[in-house]
Amino acid sequence: MTELPPYPPIEPSNFDLIIVGTGLPESILAAAASAIGKSVLHLDPNPFYGSHFASLSPDDLSSFLDPHPSPPDHAAASGGDDLATLNTNLRSLYSDVEISSFAPETLEQHSRKFNLDLAGPRVLFCADKAIDAILRSGANQYVEFKSIDASLFYDKSGNLVNVPDSRAAIFKDKSLSLVEKNVLMRFFKLVQQHFSGDGESDRISEEDLASPFFEFLAKMGLPEKIKSVILYAIAMADYDQEDKEACEVVISTKEGIERLALYHSSVGRFPNAVGALIYPIYGLGELAQAFCRRAAVKGCIYVLRMPVIALHMDKECGQYRGVRLGSGQDIFSHKLVLEPSFAVQSSMGSQPQNSLVENLQAKAKVARGICILTSSLRPDVSNFLIVYPPRSLYPEQVTSVRVLQIGGNLAVCPSGMFVLYLSALCDGASQGKKILHRAINALMNHDDSEISESTPPSTVQTEDARVDPLLLWRALYIQELTAGQVESVSSTPMPDGSLGFNDALDATVKLFQTIYPHEEFFLETPAEDPEDDGALSVET
Repeated sequence: MTELPPYPPIEPSNFDLIIVGTGLPESILAAAASAIGKSVLHLDPNPFYGSHFASLSPDDLSSFLDPHPSPPDHAAASGGDDLATLNTNLRSLYSDVEISSFAPETLEQHSRKFNLDLAGPRVLFCADKAIDAILRSGANQYVEFKSIDASLFYDKSGNLVNVPDSRAAIFKDKSLSLVEKNVLMRFFKLVQQHFSGDGESDRISEEDLASPFFEFLAKMGLPEKIKSVILYAIAMADYDQEDKEACEVVISTKEGIERLALYHSSVGRFPNAVGALIYPIYGLGELAQAFCRRAAVKGCIYVLRMPVIALHMDKECGQYRGVRLGSGQDIFSHKLVLEPSFAVQSSMGSQPQNSLVENLQAKAKVARGICILTSSLRPDVSNFLIVYPPRSLYPEQVTSVRVLQIGGNLAVCPSGMFVLYLSALCDGASQGKKILHRAINALMNHDDSEISESTPPSTVQTEDARVDPLLLWRALYIQELTAGQVESVSSTPMPDGSLGFNDALDATVKLFQTIYPHEEFFLETPAEDPEDDGALSVET
């Protein structure tokens, strides 16, 4: 274990809440609890903020993805006559990590200028709940955004076409025929009337709302191309909606039109945002740091580089009482929340099996990829999103692939370079790597034989193996998807496979309301600076 710096004792030694890990869910929870006057100690064994939502340099990211973390080199001592001690350990939630550097000298020269997102690709919709939480908490004072300049869709003809996300975009879109434009406009008007109309005649029937969204789109007479754009580039469906065997999550019409409404209400919400999507300057890790700063203002105490090596449990009732830190100090609290990497032994010596079990409830996996490029994949735009719908890359592809390119103007890489993020849900590493390789090959116009999903990592880690002048560095990895849990010791979820943050926020709100059922999650916060109108800063 890395030797810890000589920290002075933490005072006080009793808190209302201890949170371990500074990922986005943990940081939001710390800010929300601090805002209602709770005493909060926020710890992280890492030397940086963000945990699984961090933005890191290539070297730091490679180290974090190491699938074999070192276990603690000693067991924690007993907690005393009334307390039993349960040792903790960290399990890596990443596997099949493949790091390929094709220009190591160039990367080394600029290494500290990169802020690579562990949980990418991920953006914020301008009208989603995460933005509301940022504004209500006051975290908007600590983070700035830029808009994603374009959203693109890979159609069946192999062309990248613009996603028609507004009335103006529909009329300007040269890839749509006049008939298709009229059909799409009528459909958007129907959805708008459903949410704004007063009479029953304006609303979509309950029967239709309960039906699969793809069936409703077909019922509305939408052409196949338009259906695909709505399902996968606006409603952001993960699975092939028309394949009953392969589709693990079927979107209902109710959910589909809600996603459509979110997309359209996001367009134009902020004056300087050109579309529906925005991204934080300096990377996604800034979001967690913004909430941490807000929590610190409200009295939360922060200590980085501080592992928790054991939990103290009441021998009589088995309830949580406190933690032992890597420094040897014992700290006590009413509640404890752990980031998802933590696992805790499930029994207390000779005591009966305890209800506290490993907090890893694996649901599925997500394949993620990061590429550093020397030029943009599109000469006319720096920051854009691409969606590859199911079956668009190869016949057996059952999930969507989302690709996000971010340029140096967002301070995630040196000027003149670009970062490419890719992700797709998968059942295992073989399927996930195949999808990522096919997407990268399509983006960079590779033949599939040049770098295939079966190519072992050792063959692509030298400069000689470089296959494209665009590509400087690449990371591919498989991330576990785990659900959080709410018990005497609670845990937060891993970053999910979606493009946004709503699911992570919903899980955090649920956790907060379970811990503090009589408190409100982020009361409206007035601006502390009289010149600050509380608005979100979206730079041009």
